[in-house]
Amino acid sequence: MTALLLFLTLFILLLLGFPVAFTLAGVSIIFGLFTFGLELFNLLPLRIYGTMSNYVLISVPLFVYMGVMLEKSGIAERLLNTMTMLFGGLRGGLALSVVIVGTLLAASTGVVGATVVTMGLLSLPAMLARGYSPYLATGTIAAAGTLGQVIPPSVILVLLGSVMNISVGDLFVSAVVPSLLLVVGYVIYIVVIAALKPEVAPAIPAKERAAFRAEGFYGRLFRAFVLPMILVVAVLGAIFAGIASPTEAAGVGAFMATLLTAYEGKLSLKVLREVMAETTHLTVMVFIILIGATAFGLVFRGVGGDHDLVQLIEHTQLSPYAFLAFVMIGIFIAGFFIDFIEIIFIFMPVIVPIFARYQIDLLWVGILVCMNLQTSFLTPPFGFSLFYLKGVAPPQITTQHLYRGIVPFIIIQLLVLLVIALYPELATWLPKALR
Repeated sequence: MTALLLFLTLFILLLLGFPVAFTLAGVSIIFGLFTFGLELFNLLPLRIYGTMSNYVLISVPLFVYMGVMLEKSGIAERLLNTMTMLFGGLRGGLALSVVIVGTLLAASTGVVGATVVTMGLLSLPAMLARGYSPYLATGTIAAAGTLGQVIPPSVILVLLGSVMNISVGDLFVSAVVPSLLLVVGYVIYIVVIAALKPEVAPAIPAKERAAFRAEGFYGRLFRAFVLPMILVVAVLGAIFAGIASPTEAAGVGAFMATLLTAYEGKLSLKVLREVMAETTHLTVMVFIILIGATAFGLVFRGVGGDHDLVQLIEHTQLSPYAFLAFVMIGIFIAGFFIDFIEIIFIFMPVIVPIFARYQIDLLWVGILVCMNLQTSFLTPPFGFSLFYLKGVAPPQITTQHLYRGIVPFIIIQLLVLLVIALYPELATWLPKALR
């Protein structure tokens, strides 16, 4: 009953809007004092120190820095403009270019907020001016900008690897095929909707495309693609080839992002200060929540919550896959209301031991959870990508446009999630092949 009361108190306070990090820590300390007494203050610092000394978690601020620095470099703007003219002759070509650029930026940065805002500022006005449906335009930008949640290097995968105690490098490799399936799903939807309803996704006029190609087109094409690809190959290539750990590759990525920004002539003391401030803000947010989650995990196990939960699952006689389905539905619903970081740090430490007891492949579970968590950025009413996009959208774009526009992409994502659930080898064969 104490474990249940702890969980319910925490969940109710989060739904009421109390700050996540302080609610996690505060509720846990209050319950911990009743459970452990003053001994709690001897146990908790040891747990926090063990978390803070986790070598893998050093990659979090480095990947965040890399993403924020690339946002300032102007590479995203050039890449989007070039891709727009490259695919502009096709119906839906501008939407296709947004998806492809979102994929490349996700593989370069992994910072969702920066990607959604950048593409919203650059492409949404252009899509609306060229006659695109507001629903298709907003849905495409929000979905493509959120690909950074699942395409490595992803902060979600780093945090999942740490919490689930599995290799972050293996998670990165495992995410390649599922994320490509997701991108293909988006592309197929855009091609089909543009063919069935040409008026919602018209082609760019030939005269405009010809003007863009008139002088130095191939040089711009080379420059737009080569710079981000160098970064992708340096970071992911080093991890996949076993040359560097994710943390070491993140350091290389952060350094190269700084060099690329300097090469573009955008590096200055002001930019460096802004990047460091934003990196510090995002990193502190993640780690404060992590400290609160550590306190929660300590108290939850101290009152026997993990043991009680395992016994409850065993008494219900759920099959392993029925339990997996139950967890996936729970995470999907929780994503409507709370952020992916809270879901990882609150739910995963509780359910991972049960998956281990069922002898389910934790690598496969990690990919399923990651793709499921991506929906927390897209699902109304609290999808963060929708908030980011609404903040930079023109006045004529309403919340209804955002909510209706994102529905087809959520359906695509759920279908891909189902495919990965039915065919686990899609997520697990590549790490085995590279070993």
